[in-house]
Amino acid sequence: MAAPDLSHIPAPADPVRLTNARVVLPDQVITGGVTIEDGVITDITQGAAALGAIDLGGDFLIPGLVELHTDNLERHMQPRPGVHFPHVGAILAHDGELASAGITTVFDALRIGSDNTAKSEYAKYAREVASELIDLRARGALRIRHLIHLRAEVCSDTLIEELAEFGPEDRIGLVSLMDHTPGQRQFRDVSKLREYHTGKYGTPDAAFAEMVASRLELREKIGDTHDLATVAAAQRYGAVLASHDDTTQSDVAASAGHGITLAEFPTTEEAAQACRDAGIAIIMGAPNILRGGSHSGNVAAADLARADLLDILSSDYVPSALLRAAFQLADIWNDMPRAIATITKNPADRVDLSDRGRIEVGALGDLVQVARLDDTPVVRAVWKGGARVG
Repeated sequence: MAAPDLSHIPAPADPVRLTNARVVLPDQVITGGVTIEDGVITDITQGAAALGAIDLGGDFLIPGLVELHTDNLERHMQPRPGVHFPHVGAILAHDGELASAGITTVFDALRIGSDNTAKSEYAKYAREVASELIDLRARGALRIRHLIHLRAEVCSDTLIEELAEFGPEDRIGLVSLMDHTPGQRQFRDVSKLREYHTGKYGTPDAAFAEMVASRLELREKIGDTHDLATVAAAQRYGAVLASHDDTTQSDVAASAGHGITLAEFPTTEEAAQACRDAGIAIIMGAPNILRGGSHSGNVAAADLARADLLDILSSDYVPSALLRAAFQLADIWNDMPRAIATITKNPADRVDLSDRGRIEVGALGDLVQVARLDDTPVVRAVWKGGARVG
């Protein structure tokens, strides 16, 4: 079924004025309001409520969240192993869920690099879904701003041919260099990988052992070639390049050598410190913050935050976790602007989107009204360019 053509929906004709809020600016929190005209912030006021404005009742007003890495779209396309949903409906449901979580810019993570010999969960899909996403975006059918993040799986059969299917016209914003070879990085503890496959796919022991042997052989055969091909493709797209699951200083040195500027989910404090020393921004998972640790047994994100080794949060696989984790960071650091920057300004800056992620005159009017229910932040309203989308 084709998506409806919503491109006729106009931006607000009149200024949108918000008042009586705790406005989270890049360096302080003020009581005041914000005005949005023609999609951008034109005024920030401090003090008493303004007549004729939308009264936010003392709630927080923060920039729209910027999400660099989420697998949430894949979850909507395949909600259970072997269960596949139509892509357009999945994209629209994913879009609505992110809007409800306060996310106004998302880099939708699509895996490239498939397995020609094994299970359907590693089947090729990225080019088809990217084309559908681009079409929906062009037709105005999406509530929030969608860009594409290609997750390049080094240990795969089809990576190079899939990289060739994309070009600068696709506006790929981010490419991450991923290597899930058993015995290293995220799954250096192979027992954790076994738990993952047993729990999600019910993989028998014999099949798991065969998969491990096959991937080790494949990594040895083509790993370095795929690394270089991914770096070259990111340059061709004009995309920012990220690493994934750096574990050792040598991993980080290799990342720095490739020109990587973002490190997704370093698994040890050693790797995080090496990233800091190399000027590579550190992204950690919001679910890790909420759970008090990594589900794979790796370093706790809260420990990195306390060691000043955390720059950006990603919701990873739970969109609603992003805002909640940032509020936990605000308590850890006793600094609300610094915490909110991990989900707004910092990710935007690292992917060269200086027009969003901040409440400043001239920035996009992407804003979120947030109340606090005890220790839990609650999204009350979401605006994209001044238009209410959540």
